[in-house]
Amino acid sequence: MATDLVCPRCDRTYADRWRCSCGSPLEFASVPRPEGSAPPFDDFDSRRGLWAFDDFLPVPSRVTLGEGFTPLVDAPAWEATFKLEYVSPTGSFKDRGAATVVSRAVELGVDRVIEDSSGNAGAAVAAYAARAGLDADIYVPASVTPAKRRAVEAVGATAVTVDGDREAVSAACRRAVEAGEGWYASHAWNPAFFAGTETFGLELAAQRDWAVPDAVVVPLGHGTLLLGAYRGFRALVDAGWTERMPRLLAVQAAGYAPVAADRGGGVDGRNDLADGIRIRDPVRRSAIETALDATDGDAIAVPAEAVERAVADLGRGGLRVEPTAAAAPAGLRAYRERGVVDDDADVVVPLTGRAK
Repeated sequence: MATDLVCPRCDRTYADRWRCSCGSPLEFASVPRPEGSAPPFDDFDSRRGLWAFDDFLPVPSRVTLGEGFTPLVDAPAWEATFKLEYVSPTGSFKDRGAATVVSRAVELGVDRVIEDSSGNAGAAVAAYAARAGLDADIYVPASVTPAKRRAVEAVGATAVTVDGDREAVSAACRRAVEAGEGWYASHAWNPAFFAGTETFGLELAAQRDWAVPDAVVVPLGHGTLLLGAYRGFRALVDAGWTERMPRLLAVQAAGYAPVAADRGGGVDGRNDLADGIRIRDPVRRSAIETALDATDGDAIAVPAEAVERAVADLGRGGLRVEPTAAAAPAGLRAYRERGVVDDDADVVVPLTGRAK
């Protein structure tokens, strides 16, 4: 039987629903936790991908394309370690969430999934829906890049274009969901998506023999990866597999940086280059603030120029990433310039999406 959902604001429970009647995002009513001490890394079967961590997951394995166990690569020029999420099956960390959210859809007997996305989440949900034999409608802005639109359509999904900004696209998608046109596989709203991104933290710690870094620097839009990382590291502490959590340091795009602005980390201008994190009103804003506060974290914004520089520098090191992915390394530089991160700190930066 599928796990019920609960509202963290008003405690209502549901068998399945895309949000609470009070308007709040929902969470799983219960999540599993393993017993005993942390096993050695060799005990994990990496051939199972992120499902090797199913003792932590509230969703059973139904769909996979081999996501997870992305490599960790030393980056001496950046005094950091990069986790190459862009080598995932569809080219971004969103494959983690797509695997679990589509598995949830299959568990519930869904025939059609709907998602709204400027690119990577839509491509991931479309691919995993195709793998599961489900129909998929992906709502995208009319300005979406041809490459990202092709990624959706190449696997048989329908790209539904909407004029306007990301908020307009999301609103159109939600109207379709409310009209009963499909099940909302949202990377912002659906808790099953965050169950998948939680494995980022679990996997990172496992790859380091359960030694967590001092800090993890992540791009922040709706908080899909930041909240996933937080939940993964929190789960490890709760299970007694690690003793502490790393600082979570968020990086937003200038002009789309509500969290950074409230924390004094905003900058002037507008960064449209990092299109994957152009979010002015994150759905899970309260949870994002909680995660930052609980880990002594922070949030800053970076301009387009800093992202352009990071893309070029990463490319010269053999790492071809999209601009949104380069926001995190650009943010690491800014954090160091501000004295937030020491030069000798143990820092991990996920490179979240490959160049299209």
